[in-house]
Amino acid sequence: MNQQHEEGAVARTLAEKVWDAHVVRSDGAQDLLYADLHLLHEINTPIAFDGLRAAGRTVRRPDLTLGTEDHLVPTQDLFKRIEEPAMRRQAALLAENCAEFGIEVYRRGDPERGIAHVIGPELGLVHPGMTVVCCDSHTTTMGAFGALAMGIGTSQVEHVLATQTLPLTRPKTMRVTVTGRLGEGVTGKDLILALIAKIGTLGAQGHVVEYQGTAIEALSMEARMTVCNMTVEAGSRAGMIAPDDTTIAYLRDRPHAPTGADWDAEVAHWRSLRSDDDAVFDSEVVLDGDAIRPFVTWGTNPAQGVPIDATVPDPSSFADPQERAAAEKALAYMDLSPGTPLREVAIDAAFIGSCTNGRIEDLRAAAQVLRGRTVAPGVEVYLVPGSDKVRQQAVAEGLDEVFTAAGVQLRTSGCSLCAAVNEDRLRPGQRAASTNNRNFEGRQGKGARTHVVSPAVAAASAVTGRLTAPTDLEH
Repeated sequence: MNQQHEEGAVARTLAEKVWDAHVVRSDGAQDLLYADLHLLHEINTPIAFDGLRAAGRTVRRPDLTLGTEDHLVPTQDLFKRIEEPAMRRQAALLAENCAEFGIEVYRRGDPERGIAHVIGPELGLVHPGMTVVCCDSHTTTMGAFGALAMGIGTSQVEHVLATQTLPLTRPKTMRVTVTGRLGEGVTGKDLILALIAKIGTLGAQGHVVEYQGTAIEALSMEARMTVCNMTVEAGSRAGMIAPDDTTIAYLRDRPHAPTGADWDAEVAHWRSLRSDDDAVFDSEVVLDGDAIRPFVTWGTNPAQGVPIDATVPDPSSFADPQERAAAEKALAYMDLSPGTPLREVAIDAAFIGSCTNGRIEDLRAAAQVLRGRTVAPGVEVYLVPGSDKVRQQAVAEGLDEVFTAAGVQLRTSGCSLCAAVNEDRLRPGQRAASTNNRNFEGRQGKGARTHVVSPAVAAASAVTGRLTAPTDLEH
């Protein structure tokens, strides 16, 4: 239990404060939470709209709802016809449903279009203290702003559309404190991979995770988004970071950020959004930021990862029978032998993009590695910005010229190889150094093998044709 303050108020965590501020009513078992922002994309949403029609309902707050085409769009040729009929119809339904129910939607060719979790922050739609929902587990990304951001299912999408509320069971809280400071070449992606490797894919199940500590405070907003994005891979419903000067600087002058006196009032409120010093969390995890090194996954879940200077683990080294069996199965799928140095594992492809690592900071990191170098023969590189604005900024900064010189095409925005539900897919047996969030069997295409890494590691690996840390190129 959290302690009582002298004035009688109960000490609360950041998650509890945001949650409590949005409770419409409670029956003891569940709370009905108000949703401040609801984002939609092509996948699964048509069923929710069909449910509205069948019940004769309308959308309660279309002004708090926004659609975007991201999962199914082609990235090599933006206006190329989607070949698969089912996908083509699903993409069309998003536009038709949004038009019918009065919801704004960003379609191909719209300069504000992009991956939902990228454009929400980019446009200043997400503010500290908000609740944000979307039919996508990586909605957790936006918790980097001190928002309570959660992925929801299709039936929940219909409920939010109809009522702007969502019945939920109050989660537990977990604090992850990352001490020290990340070293040279170590990124937010490496930090979150190290955490998942430590606590496992169910380590945060049933909890909202709040990240604290000096290493977290030193992260850019884009790196914080990467960390919160992959919180779901540890089983958590949401990840949060308290707003600070870095948050406020990022939001200033965004298209949907408040202005004038409203801005000042909001900033004052945002600064109050932090866990009380004596708040008690249900779980605590501490990570040494100084000890984190560039990470790479070797298996078929995000917890199966090690530093890039390690070797492929031997399944016999796992004491838990289930972990040992999972490792054996993963190595068979990945076609890897225990004891193999990860730096000796050859790749066929590299993917730099996704809602995890498709922001301008990620493209800059890739360009820094690729500048003056060329991609190894036979390596296919998918370089996909998270939004059209990110692409525009990359071109304005001349990054596209760096990529072209290295033999890489800067594509248009979309989910691309992260989910492989569009036409970007790896072929069976292809092995990729990938900046996405999941390395499940078949995630990037049937029979494809995924090593989850940071943008800099993916770019360095594309240059050498094997898993490589950027610092390796300097020797």
